[in-house]
Amino acid sequence: MRTMPDTEAAPWSYLSTSVYYSTVHMMRVLGIDFGERRIGLALSDPTGTIAAPLPTLKRRVGKRPPLAALAAIVSENEVEALVMGLPLTLDGEDSDWTRTVREVGAALSDRTGLPLHFVDERLTSVRAERAVRSLGLPKKKREAKERVDAAAAVLILQSWLDLPPDRRQGTS
Repeated sequence: MRTMPDTEAAPWSYLSTSVYYSTVHMMRVLGIDFGERRIGLALSDPTGTIAAPLPTLKRRVGKRPPLAALAAIVSENEVEALVMGLPLTLDGEDSDWTRTVREVGAALSDRTGLPLHFVDERLTSVRAERAVRSLGLPKKKREAKERVDAAAAVLILQSWLDLPPDRRQGTS
């Protein structure tokens, strides 16, 4: 004779896994560390929990941002939201570069139709350099700027993913 599980001890135990997974929102998010020479990128896992690095895009100084390449990455990875590092001054103020990053973010958001969120990226590059140095890689690989930019994008995205969902709304 089969009995129902004790739902007071584990109220979710009677739910099938399909019901459980249908209530969890799956969402991929793209993290962007926009720089003058390189664009560090990171992508969340499908559950929007963990950030992982993507290959870094190169930029030419003075040229238009590679919005088409970024939009292609968004499309290929079925991204549903954008998180961009915001390079505030140490005093927390906007600079000329901050305004440029905001403009590029808005243009990418318009092009893809995705929501855009900004994350304060002060000292992210310093933390990324330390993290890359601690990996124990050979010096040449350790000092590769692309690796540091990708690590910075991971830190930016992960800091947003770690926010409670109700606090994410106010970051755009």
